Amino acid sequence: GIHTETGPGVFEAAIMYSGALEAADRAGLFKAATKEIAGEFGIIPTFMAKISPDLPGCSGHVHQSLWDLEHKTNVFYEEGADRRMSKTFRHYLAGQMKLAPALLPCFAPTINSYKRLVEGMWAPTMVTWGSDNRTSSFRVLPGSSKSTRLETRVPGADVNPYLALAAAVGAGLYGIENELELESEPVSGNAYEVKDAVRLPGNLYDAAQAMAQSELAKEVLGEKFVAHYTQSRIWEWRQFQTA
Repeated sequence: GIHTETGPGVFEAAIMYSGALEAADRAGLFKAATKEIAGEFGIIPTFMAKISPDLPGCSGHVHQSLWDLEHKTNVFYEEGADRRMSKTFRHYLAGQMKLAPALLPCFAPTINSYKRLVEGMWAPTMVTWGSDNRTSSFRVLPGSSKSTRLETRVPGADVNPYLALAAAVGAGLYGIENELELESEPVSGNAYEVKDAVRLPGNLYDAAQAMAQSELAKEVLGEKFVAHYTQSRIWEWRQFQTA
């Protein structure tokens, strides 16, 4: 599905859910196809996270649910539980919240990414969660047995979908394997006004340094990847400083 969104020339494309790897393939194909088809009409689409300080940014939200394929059940769903969230769902969310600052370069990979992550523009600045709360980093959607899911709202439209999914799923599985518990209450109002939440790094350099120094990031994504990827992000920052 596709419809207009906030700002001139901004569209939201909802890509049909699928397995994680196929979902990344579809996102990559959508971006490439959009550019190629538009090019035939003399139009150059952009997937920048922020094109103007006066307009909301362009996001790349990632919806996730975890399924038992043998029994065809959504293991995030539990009838009668608070917000219909199973223990597995709570552990998964807790893992993402714990690792979000350390894995931020996978969700916000460019200099421009951090222009979007500002208060009051429907993009998260702190590690928060809430039920159907679009100002929080993590939006829990307590729906039916099929639709109960998590929306990770940190990524922008400029994201590499493979890295975003690797970070999201990796952090979530870390939470499940270690049975992490949620350390904060859900935000029901404006998440920008929460005083005691962990703040996400504010620029690419700080985010890359945090990731490079994180033992958890290395455990989830591997030391070689973390070393190579963070060096590439720091190089990007240094090139920006010369411009």
